Amino acid sequence: MALPLLAALLLGPGLAHGQVTPRPNAPESFAALAERLLPAVVNISTTQNGNGEQPGPRGERRLPEMPQFPPGSPFEEFFRDFFERNGPPDRGQPQRRATSLGSGFIIDPAGLVVTNNHVIQDADEISVILHDDTNLKAELVGRDPKTDLAVLRVKADKALPFVRFGNSDEMRVGDWVLAIGNPFGLGGTVTAGIISARARDINAGPYDDFLQTDASINRGNSGGPMFNMRGEVIGINTAIFSPTGGSVGIGFAIPSSLAQPVVAQLRDFGKTRRGWLGVRIQAITPEIAESLGLPRHTGALVASVTPDGPAAQAGIKAGDVVLTFDGKEVGEMRRLPRVVAETSVDKRVPVTIWRNGRQESLQVKVGELEAAEESGVLANAPADRTGPGRNERGQPSETVGQVGLKLTGLTPEARRQFNIGEQVKGVVVSEVAPDSPAAEKGIRAGDVIVEVAQEEVRAPQDVAAKLKAAKDAGRRSILLLVDRGGDLRFIALGLG
Repeated sequence: MALPLLAALLLGPGLAHGQVTPRPNAPESFAALAERLLPAVVNISTTQNGNGEQPGPRGERRLPEMPQFPPGSPFEEFFRDFFERNGPPDRGQPQRRATSLGSGFIIDPAGLVVTNNHVIQDADEISVILHDDTNLKAELVGRDPKTDLAVLRVKADKALPFVRFGNSDEMRVGDWVLAIGNPFGLGGTVTAGIISARARDINAGPYDDFLQTDASINRGNSGGPMFNMRGEVIGINTAIFSPTGGSVGIGFAIPSSLAQPVVAQLRDFGKTRRGWLGVRIQAITPEIAESLGLPRHTGALVASVTPDGPAAQAGIKAGDVVLTFDGKEVGEMRRLPRVVAETSVDKRVPVTIWRNGRQESLQVKVGELEAAEESGVLANAPADRTGPGRNERGQPSETVGQVGLKLTGLTPEARRQFNIGEQVKGVVVSEVAPDSPAAEKGIRAGDVIVEVAQEEVRAPQDVAAKLKAAKDAGRRSILLLVDRGGDLRFIALGLG
């Protein structure tokens, strides 16, 4: 009795009367939309030396196991043929030239195709297979590993069907979407779902801002388009979250608002030309905001500044908090890299910062990220950002019991023990008490405290005095600038 009742609950009361009632506001069918869009979606086939596996989520390239079907099922022979064609070579056998499969879509009738970078990465040959099974050789126009995007070009003897980008910023959680792609090499496959979440950060790259959807996305769907109900591309399917390798209803798409300018730069220049500010930043926690006197824990805290970079030339310093950039609010730390990257190179923009308990306005001339990378400026930026210190010999140690720190001067012995460079100035942490406020914040032996409350410290007594003064003033936390192996980071240390 339970099974019919469950079916009635799932399918709705209309079932009892021989009718199926669609959900409110749901389209009766996606057929007309799919029919219009399918010709512009293509399959991507890449040939390379090595094992052939279908592109799936970034970093995962593994064929699934063959599905189990009842004996004599027509699907059994079909899937056996597919897996024999695409399965990896036997161990011990010489590697063969193998084929990987992915998806893409045409954005220009002259033959421009957008896909994922990981679909065509390391490919010796790239082919684009149209909806009518026409196979065209493709050339790589440009690719961008940071956003996992690539643009291809094919030549055809006729104008090709194409689709246009829409505005992903208009999409709301719960809006219907349609995904079309090439899952498991099966060709133009249409799935539908909704936007499950926005602005997802999955640690895939520096500009993560994914749309999450429950539309089925599997291996081979990578690079395929996600459409709104107007037939506009609002996302590029690129990753899934799955413990099994198959769709579990958690897929991620690059939003069109991020993809469109990157695609335009790849089309025009063959590479990206991103804006560059020249800072290392970290998130603002409530404790850091309290330490800095910020009314809200918003913005991006500048941990260090690249010498002679755009930010340094504009007067931005470590300890500043970037609140707005070019008139755009920096609500959270990861918003800043994207806003800067989307800003035109050499453009002068206003920047609002928080410094010494108040807002200040500066003008920054935006640099070019790729030029900085090619010149080695980013890799070679020195960690030292302090001026000359005084003689460190003979500095005694100091124990700050209230926060669980034992501090020592940066003597030659301490530098050798903790492998600290000569250019680093400050006070070294020699011990951290377990279960102390310092331990809870991840401070460890060998860290060098460069600043306390945004003032330089040179001796253990300096740190102890500033912590005591802050506690006597009734403050709940104090801001430390800590150098760990050349990586500068602010930490809001609780005072109990």
